[in-house]
Amino acid sequence: MTDHTPHSRDASQQLKEDLHNLSQTVEELVNATADDSRNNVKELRERAEKRLKDTRARLEARGERAYHEARDSVTRQADACDRYVHDNPWTSIGIGAAVGVVVGMLLGRR
Repeated sequence: MTDHTPHSRDASQQLKEDLHNLSQTVEELVNATADDSRNNVKELRERAEKRLKDTRARLEARGERAYHEARDSVTRQADACDRYVHDNPWTSIGIGAAVGVVVGMLLGRR
C-alpha cells in the first residue's frame, strides 16, 4: 500500500535530500581524513553525526507514522466488515457458504 499524497511526496523528496546531504558529508569526511587536518576532520565529523541523527529521526518518525496509518486502516476495515455482517446476517451466511463450497471443490481436486 503506497501513499501518493502530496505530503508523502514532499516527505520522500525531503528524505532523498537528507540522504544526499548525509552522503556528501560522509564523502567530505573521508576526503578530509586523507588530508589529516585535525580541525577539518573534527568539524566534518560533527556535521556528519548531526545529519545522521536528523536523518535517522526522520526515518523513525516516518516508519512510526506508516505503522499507525496501517493499523488505523485495518481497524476501520474490520469495523466496516463487522457492521456489514451484523446488518446483513443472511447475506453473510450465503457468502460464507459459497466460499466454503469453492474451497471444498478446490481441495477435492487434489
